[in-house]
Amino acid sequence: MKALRQPLALADTADLLSGQLIVEIRRLARALRPRTPRLERRFLTELRKLGFSPEQRQALARVTAGAAAEMLEGRRPLARFLEHVEYNGRRLAKLGLERSAVVSALQVYDRLVADEFRNLDRAEWANLRWASEQLTFCIVLTLNDAFYQVREAETATFYELFQAELESNGQRELLERSLATLSRFCGADAGRLFLFDREKRTWLSLGLPDGEEPRLVKSAEELLGRLSKPRLIRRRSASERLLLDRGWRGRYASCWSIPLASGSRLSGAIQLGFRKTYEWLPRERQLLVGAAERCLLASEKLRLAEDLAAREEQVRRLAAHMLEVEERERRRISRELHDEAGQLLLYLRLRLEQAERAALKNGAVGEALAEARELAGQTVLEIRRILADLSPAVLEQLGLGAAVRQLVNRFREMHGIRVVLDMPKLRPLPKQTELVVYRLVQECCSNVARHSGASKVNISLRAADGVLRLRVEDDGVGFRLNEALARRESFGLAGMRERVALMGGRFTLESRPGHGSRVSIELPLPEKGESEPAPQRAGRSEKHRAVMQRRVKEDV
Repeated sequence: MKALRQPLALADTADLLSGQLIVEIRRLARALRPRTPRLERRFLTELRKLGFSPEQRQALARVTAGAAAEMLEGRRPLARFLEHVEYNGRRLAKLGLERSAVVSALQVYDRLVADEFRNLDRAEWANLRWASEQLTFCIVLTLNDAFYQVREAETATFYELFQAELESNGQRELLERSLATLSRFCGADAGRLFLFDREKRTWLSLGLPDGEEPRLVKSAEELLGRLSKPRLIRRRSASERLLLDRGWRGRYASCWSIPLASGSRLSGAIQLGFRKTYEWLPRERQLLVGAAERCLLASEKLRLAEDLAAREEQVRRLAAHMLEVEERERRRISRELHDEAGQLLLYLRLRLEQAERAALKNGAVGEALAEARELAGQTVLEIRRILADLSPAVLEQLGLGAAVRQLVNRFREMHGIRVVLDMPKLRPLPKQTELVVYRLVQECCSNVARHSGASKVNISLRAADGVLRLRVEDDGVGFRLNEALARRESFGLAGMRERVALMGGRFTLESRPGHGSRVSIELPLPEKGESEPAPQRAGRSEKHRAVMQRRVKEDV
């Protein structure tokens, strides 16, 4: 892995040494140089007994005072040796060693050095020992910095993955950002991500950062079983057949393959390409496997959220369609009542009037006919009321304001409840919005009449700041919200909440026994330039508008 270097840390470490100490360290190097091969063999033997792996032993041997002696004897500066210590320190960290284990290994080397110099003059050994301790201190300080670099890079990588999980708007974006983060962490020259959905039999292929589209090999699905474990793939080896992008074969010196798997549905791999040969160290592999698993789980979560959102949108569209179907059915029933039953009742009333005049000589018959005529007249009025509820013509012809006023006045006359209406002039609104608001007011009034026992109702309907606000408040008996909402037959409240939700609004219901109830609704409104004129409103004649206005005045 290509890690970021921090030359200032190396310079700071070298600056800790005074000129005299540098002289003493070089004296130590001259004294150690002939003994270095023997010391290294004994050191490697001790490390093997302690259970260090060959790679760990090799890296540890390059950060000892003996390794420093070899470089300083060649007249190289101490800072150059500390660069090697930093590099091998990062390597030791990626090999899975803890800092305490490294320090313990260096203490073993110090004991071997002391054993080599046991026959020296006491004063000379004291000077060399002091120089050895100072050099070891610089080595440990540099190793600490190298370990910190590795941990910081790992932390930054997981933080970027976490940010991608939070900020991505879709599964593809999340996987693209995750692939870029892992490629950057490893210093890869190119990256590929392949994900196969076994249920849909589809591939998702992503490529970074060379700009080329991934070219999937024909045997990709067959290779997934062999890619279920991390793989190191080398150029011109049999393992190159495991590369999922056929354009990569022969291009990169080494490639790393990290499996992606989620149950039995998803499988795939992240493959990273390097132009130079890079060993795959244990801690790097561990981080990549864990990060890949997290990325896949996050992408699955995001995909499920997308599916859920799509299904919710589908349900909303279906609900909106059902409301539209309901309104069409209301208009159909309204037309049939008006055209068929209404006309027949008017004709029946006319015939009863004729029969009544013909039967004036018979008082009993005339009285019965007069009663029948009165009943027919009342039936006509009731049908007109039902027609107004089913399909309010005044809403289509004169708009929401006139329709609400007509509704309120009919409610006041029918139920004898005092109604205070606060409704400034409203600008033209989309037809669907006007219809929804009218139905909401209608349902609120119906609930008050049937359940509240109220003597006064306050209705407020205002539009400001792009929001239409409806509030209906009564002084009735009130109710317990939880009980009312839990009733299966409470279709009125559920229908109101559903209508408001479909419009993207907010519905609030407040009530408690003995303190009345209040319904508050907020609906977002389009900008003025986006308002839709009611389709059937513009083409009406002035005569027809005058007739409708007269009817509203009669209701008032």
